[in-house]
Amino acid sequence: MVYFFVSFTPEKTQVNQKELLKFELEIDSLRLVEIENKKPKIYPFNPNFITDYKGYTLGMTTEEIDRLLAFRKQDKWVNSVQEFQNVTKVSDSFLAIISPYFKFPEWVTNPKPKTFTTYQYNNQPKTFEQKQDLNTASALQLQKVNGIGEGYSKRIIAYRDKLGGFIADIQLREVYGLSPEVIDRVVEQFTVKTPKQVEKINLNTASIEQLVTIQYIDYEVAHHIIEQRTLREGYQSLDDLLKVKSFPSNKIEIIKLYLKLN
Repeated sequence: MVYFFVSFTPEKTQVNQKELLKFELEIDSLRLVEIENKKPKIYPFNPNFITDYKGYTLGMTTEEIDRLLAFRKQDKWVNSVQEFQNVTKVSDSFLAIISPYFKFPEWVTNPKPKTFTTYQYNNQPKTFEQKQDLNTASALQLQKVNGIGEGYSKRIIAYRDKLGGFIADIQLREVYGLSPEVIDRVVEQFTVKTPKQVEKINLNTASIEQLVTIQYIDYEVAHHIIEQRTLREGYQSLDDLLKVKSFPSNKIEIIKLYLKLN
């Protein structure tokens, strides 16, 4: 009988502590890079257009988001970092993190210096016939209005093209950045003479699918409109929409352009 002796004693492995530490540091570094890459990247944005989801991803509380949305619902605009904090009540530390990404319009961040040009005003308002057609006005013609520069004139025409033509002067309110004073000066010189032809929707027979084709009416509002219509057995006036739950009352005049009764 032959016996074999086998040693099961594990071999000792010499570990270089410096190499091990270096390896661990590399692993930690890669892990940090991976974590950083998974973080949502923040790009410059206009804080006036923060949505519920955008605010959540930025780290805003529900109350802070609601304050901003309520402020914007009044057709008001945040035009500075300080005003953003005044409206939302965010903390100084949080503001310091997100404010570097705020991007306000050029006319807010770099307002043109006021020029003291002498204008000759005619107290006699222009008649409809004397005014130029807002739907055919060129950028250069619009720029003759005090307060309308190259940027605003292009913005008015771009919005006009998007709509396929203005229906009424009131739609100038939807051009971002135009103040009420500037709009008043525009309509002193221009008016819609060739309005875009639209087939108005009958408020008392419209379906949800028809209502949501109107700007500012979503499915929730459309549902409430039809619900109220059923309870009232029909609307007697377009202004009755102001009593509908969640209806954007500040946009009633725009919405009425697309509706009719019976």
